[in-house]
Amino acid sequence: MKYSMVIQWSEVDQLYLVHLPEFPTQQFVTHGSTHEEAARNGQDAIVSLVEWYKSQNKPLPQPILAEVT
Repeated sequence: MKYSMVIQWSEVDQLYLVHLPEFPTQQFVTHGSTHEEAARNGQDAIVSLVEWYKSQNKPLPQPILAEVT
């Protein structure tokens, strides 16, 4: 499954913050000092969340599918 990742710059924190919209109980789940680092950390967070959902026998959230034209 492919999940969405929103990465945005925070002037307050001076970091890129990562939000995973399909996992609504999470606000910002990770961050990075560069966009690339934030993306890697976001991928790691997705893997961890999926593993946790599976270990708890919880249904995984449905991915938000967006068409790019």
